[in-house]
Formats: sequence, C-alpha cells, structure tokens
Amino acid sequence: MQPAALPTERSTDITASVVATMRQLGVLGLPRNYEIFYEALSGTNRELSLAVVSLSSRPTQDELDQIGRTFFAHNHGPGIVEHARDIIARELEEVASLLRSERSHIEKYGRILDETSSGLSGRSLLSQDLLQKIANAMATATNSTIDHGRQVASTLSDKTAELESVKSKLEEYKRLADTDPLTHIWNRRAFDKEITRIYNSNRGILFNALILADIDRFKDINDRYGHPVGDKIIQIIADIFQTGIRGDMFVARTGGEEFALIIEGASEDATYEIAERIRALIEQTPFTSSQTGTNYGTVTVSMGICMASEAEGPEDLYTKADRALYRSKVSGRNRVTKHSTMAGRAGKSWLLYKKD
Repeated sequence: MQPAALPTERSTDITASVVATMRQLGVLGLPRNYEIFYEALSGTNRELSLAVVSLSSRPTQDELDQIGRTFFAHNHGPGIVEHARDIIARELEEVASLLRSERSHIEKYGRILDETSSGLSGRSLLSQDLLQKIANAMATATNSTIDHGRQVASTLSDKTAELESVKSKLEEYKRLADTDPLTHIWNRRAFDKEITRIYNSNRGILFNALILADIDRFKDINDRYGHPVGDKIIQIIADIFQTGIRGDMFVARTGGEEFALIIEGASEDATYEIAERIRALIEQTPFTSSQTGTNYGTVTVSMGICMASEAEGPEDLYTKADRALYRSKVSGRNRVTKHSTMAGRAGKSWLLYKKD
C-alpha cells in the first residue's frame, strides 16, 4: 500500500478502475454492483477479491447478487427473505398436494375393502376360483397403496430436506445481518440486541460491563494514507479486540472506528485490566504495509468503561461508557477511563436499529 500524494487522487483512481472494470465485464452500473467492485479493487477484503476474480468474463447479475448476498447481506436482506418465503410457500403447497393425494388413495383402498367385504357377506358359497380372484385383487390394491405410500414418504423426505436448507440459509442470513462485513465481528445491530439483553435479568446487571473504544485521530489516518489503509487498520484492531478477550465475551464494531465490548463475569478492576491490556497491545502493534513496507506509525485507542450496575438501563449504560470514553479523549487519548471515577457529560444516542 503506497501513501498517495493527495487523498482525493487515491479515491479518484479507485473509482476510475471500478468503472473501467465494470464496463469491460459488461456489468450493469447498479449501486450494489459498484459496491462489490469497489471493495474488491480496494483490496480490503481478500475473500471478496477472490470471489470477483473467479467470475466469468461476462458475469450474470445472478452471479453478482450471489456475491452481494454473501458479503453484503445487509443490502440484500429483503430479497433473501422474499426468496425464502416463496420457496417455503411453494414447498408447503406441494406437501399439501401430496397429503391430499395420499388421503384420496387411502380412501379408494378403503372403498375396495368395503366392497369386497360386502360381496363376500352376500354369498353363501364361494368357489376356489372366485376366492383366488378376490385375493389377487386385494393383493394388487394393497401393493399399490404401499408403493404409493412409499413414494409419498420419499417425496416428503426430499421436501423436508429442502425446507431445512431454506432454514439454514435464513439462519446464515441472520448471522450475516448481524456481522460487520469489513471486520467479520458483530455489528451495531447485534450490539443493540446484546446490550438490551443485559437488563433482562438481575444477574446480567450484576455481572456485566461495557467497554467503548475509539481509534485515536482516525480521520488523520484516512486523510493521509487513504481509506483502504484505514480499513486495513480497522481490521487489524478488530482482530486484536477479538483475540484479547475470552471466546464467550462480546465484541462489535459499532461505527466507523468505534468498537464495543461487553464483558461478563468480571469486576470493575478486572474489566479495566482487560481494556488496558488491549490498549497496550494495539499501541505496540506495528502497522506497516506487507507489500511496500510503508510504516503508518503508531495507532492508539481511547476507551471508556461503565459497569451495568451503575446504569438504569441499556441507553444509560451506553451514555455513561461514552462519557468515560470522551474523558479519555480530552485527557490526552490512548488511555482507559472508568465512569465511576469521573463526572459525566451528555452522550450520544444508541439503539440505531431500535424498532418502535
């Protein structure tokens, strides 16, 4: 990654490359297509870049939308849900048709049994030949009913597998909808649900803490080196956050350069130690380009901590942790502040995805 002389030049170069590539491949100039090629050509998502490279020389819109659903589920949610709804409706109708067919077949078999029984009861003498014909007819009817039942069971099994596949895809969409596409950690939507969950029980209130973190002077990084470098730095810091806590703890990217950690089962001092350890690790991490060796300098984060028991609810918890984060910023950055040790200020709103 080479630093550009001017940030606008880098952005213009990428934009021009995106437009030229899309034109060469015959890709429609749709916003969702532009997003795919912009992310791929900026090099911030290796898996996405590989997916784009593997496309044919004239990719179809379906192929592009499949990539979009995989890497940008937040933009394709309505289409995914609508497609799944159509499949489920169709499969359920086919299952209902099968069951109606099976019912009709069984009713027909029942009528054969009734007619045979009536015929037998009305005869005083039965020849061996007649008995043989009746036995053959009953065997044929029985075998036909059994074969039909097996076919229905097999088809129902296939339908069940197809519905399970749809269920799996919906669950995967739900996971992707709660995942930040750049860092692959939880996003703001998932965070809003998780912070609300804390106040669903007294245990949650007693044993949870919120850490808010913000990359220091991140705008300067973007302005000096360009957004692709900034995105790479965000990815590295997200990895540090994720590996710096236990697997059962929660970490999310809640904004451009903002992160949130929900720590469960730790005292305020222990939570502070976790935050301080991560802060120091980020400060000590070298941020350099693996391609050019360019050193982007030291990157630091500021953090604020609030215990769930100090707040009246999730919004109050976020506000108080945000106050502590702000205190870290105005006190010189690259530090951790506990809300319990300072006076507050008005914080910003949370629950960006809250539904009425």
